[in-house]
Amino acid sequence: MEADLLLHDHLKRLKLPTVAACYRKFAQEAASTNQPYERYLLALAEAEVNAREASAERKRIAQARFPALKSLDSFEFTAIPSLNKQAILELTKGHYIDTKENVILLGPTGTGKTHVSIALGITACRQGKRVRFTTAAGLINELLEAQAQLRLSRLEAALLKLDLLILDEVGFVPFSKNGAEALFGVLAERYERGSVLITTNLDFASWTEVFGDARLTGALLDRLTHRCHIIEFQGDSYRFKESLRRKETANS
Repeated sequence: MEADLLLHDHLKRLKLPTVAACYRKFAQEAASTNQPYERYLLALAEAEVNAREASAERKRIAQARFPALKSLDSFEFTAIPSLNKQAILELTKGHYIDTKENVILLGPTGTGKTHVSIALGITACRQGKRVRFTTAAGLINELLEAQAQLRLSRLEAALLKLDLLILDEVGFVPFSKNGAEALFGVLAERYERGSVLITTNLDFASWTEVFGDARLTGALLDRLTHRCHIIEFQGDSYRFKESLRRKETANS
């Protein structure tokens, strides 16, 4: 009993909670199967590592601030026949993040761009990457608030540490001059230093309508589209068709 208490105390101080929870069960299994001490120790170490990796993954996903949890398994590619499914599946390997490349998902509202961006973001989290999801308007508000509170440089530094910044809904709301400049600063800093994934309902020729300044927009697009994967979502609203299908199912 005393040895048990001491062992629990030592494992707690060493921050090995999974070993503390499993060592007795694993010891019984090792004894019953006549495993060597090394195999028993390996099983305990693997359990601790797996638990820590799972915990770190959950933490990365929580810190990314996804509005919902989505996967490509639940995305109906057949609803958008023109979509390049293979190109999206290739992105799940995460090579674009390793090489600091960007992704732009471009197409009409409701075609599944946000769903795919979340799925790619969660996949990146599971690959050990630091990810942040935000809308364009939300990030601008955060930047301007930080600027007013004299902590903009700290926020910009935190954003620059991300492996992947997901910027949703570029084009839904026109930006103020200060907002456009603040966003440009973040994206320009990430050029060839970290990946950006953008969803937008606007073709590139219309981006000036949102950013308000043709020179700034041109400079931004020049950086974003250099070494960039551009995937078009063309078709009817995926959400609208889903809504109709649910209504038909309910009425049948």
